[in-house]
Amino acid sequence: MSLLGRAMLPQAFFLPTGSGKRFCLFHPAPGNFVRGCVLYLHPFAEELNCTRRVAAQQARALALAGYCVLQIDLLGCGDSAGHFADATWEAWLQDARLARHWLREHASGQLWLWGMRAGALLATALAKDLSEPCHLLLWQPVVSGQQQLQQFLRLHTASQWLGADRASGQTPSQMLNNGQPADIAGYTLSPALARSLAAARLEPPPCPPGQLVWLELSVQAEPALSPASEKQLAVWRDAGWAVSAQALTGPLFWQTVGTDNAPALVQATLDALAKTPAQAAPP
Repeated sequence: MSLLGRAMLPQAFFLPTGSGKRFCLFHPAPGNFVRGCVLYLHPFAEELNCTRRVAAQQARALALAGYCVLQIDLLGCGDSAGHFADATWEAWLQDARLARHWLREHASGQLWLWGMRAGALLATALAKDLSEPCHLLLWQPVVSGQQQLQQFLRLHTASQWLGADRASGQTPSQMLNNGQPADIAGYTLSPALARSLAAARLEPPPCPPGQLVWLELSVQAEPALSPASEKQLAVWRDAGWAVSAQALTGPLFWQTVGTDNAPALVQATLDALAKTPAQAAPP
C-alpha cells in the first residue's frame, strides 16, 4: 500500500459565510504530533478543475507528514454557493480569512499559506492581514493579476479560432472596460473582479518574514527558473524572506483537465517543508 493510501479520509463540510456556504475539505494529520497547518487557495476559473487531482495528492501527502490541510472552494467556484459572476476579489479574500480562522481553531503549529497560480496572489494578500507569522508555499505563482487576466481573455480568442464562439460585437476586454460582464470559456467574469484581479501583485507582505517555497514545473528535461521569477525572488530575499526556489520537470497540469500526476512536485514540496524548523504555535 502506498503512503497516500494510508492517509486518513478528509472531512468534507460547508463553512458558513455571510454570502452562503463554502465547500471545504479538511485533511487531519494522523496521530498526536502536528507539525503545522496549511491553507490551500486554488487557482482561477477552470484551472481549479484541472488542478484538483494533484492538489488532493499533495494535501494527503502533507497530512501524512504531520500537517493539517484545509482546502476551500471560494465563492462561485467548485461546490461552493454562488455563481462565478457574483465573485469579487474582496469576497474571495474574506473567504480565505474565514478559512484561516477555522483552521487555526482546529490545528496548531506553524501556518503555511499554499497558493497555486492566481491562488498565490490571494495567499500573499491574506498574509498582509495576519497578526501572526506565516510561511508561503507557492506553486507556479502568477506574478501579476494582469497577466492572469490576459491569459484568461485569450481563451475567448482561442474559442473563436476553433469555431466554438462566433465573433460578434465587442470583445470581452471592451465589454469589461464598459462595465459589462463578459462570458469567457463558460465563465461570466464581472468588471469588478476583472479590475481587482488586474490590480493584484505578488509582493512580500509586511508581516514578519518567514519561509517562501517557490516551485515551478517545466516540460524541459533540464528545467530552470525564468528570469522573471529570478527577479521576483530577489525582491523577496531583500525583504528578509528565506527563499527556497526550484524548477522541476513535470506536466503543466493546470492547463488541461486530465489525469496528470506530478510526483516530483509533490515530493519537492514535502522536502522543502521538512527543512523548515518547527516552531511553537502562537498563544
